[in-house]
Amino acid sequence: MTLLVLGLVAFFALHLLPAFPQARATLVARFGLTAFRIALSIASLAALWMLIAGFAAAQVSPANAQLWRPPGWTRHLAYTLMLPAFVLLAASFIPSRIRDLSRQPILIAVEIWAGAHLLANGDLAGAILFGAFLVWAVVDHASVHARRAGNLFGVRRGDARGDALALALGTATWAFMLYFGHRWLIGLPLIG
Repeated sequence: MTLLVLGLVAFFALHLLPAFPQARATLVARFGLTAFRIALSIASLAALWMLIAGFAAAQVSPANAQLWRPPGWTRHLAYTLMLPAFVLLAASFIPSRIRDLSRQPILIAVEIWAGAHLLANGDLAGAILFGAFLVWAVVDHASVHARRAGNLFGVRRGDARGDALALALGTATWAFMLYFGHRWLIGLPLIG
């Protein structure tokens, strides 16, 4: 579980940097914007690797205690909740009215993803991983509002075509993950 916790700490420290604009500005001034972005990207990938490897190792660790036994219906609820999470994730990259209305679609997607997975998992590693992501997303969401950061994606307005594309892409990704992707990426089949 150590690698999982270290990965979480590194990932969140890097991703909470925008909540401290002065610290970010100091780093950019010292190293330059390009070097800062490259270093942040490399560090984020390393932290993500630590998270994935740490969670995989924790799943088979004797220290991964079962904290509760989720009822069977929570799996189906999680599957259902993941559909809007994937639509919001897609909308975060596509100019759409969905993105305009949600203002922070990627954070909402992470909140839904984490909450859904907390409902459907009862082990310690899952509680640590998904609970930490839920807390981070809520704190980051509150920080964005407190800083009046506005829409992360600027003033470009979306339209119905963007909504349709976000819905189609989000639904297709959701179906892929449900039937194939979760097994392929995570090692745990959901359906079939």
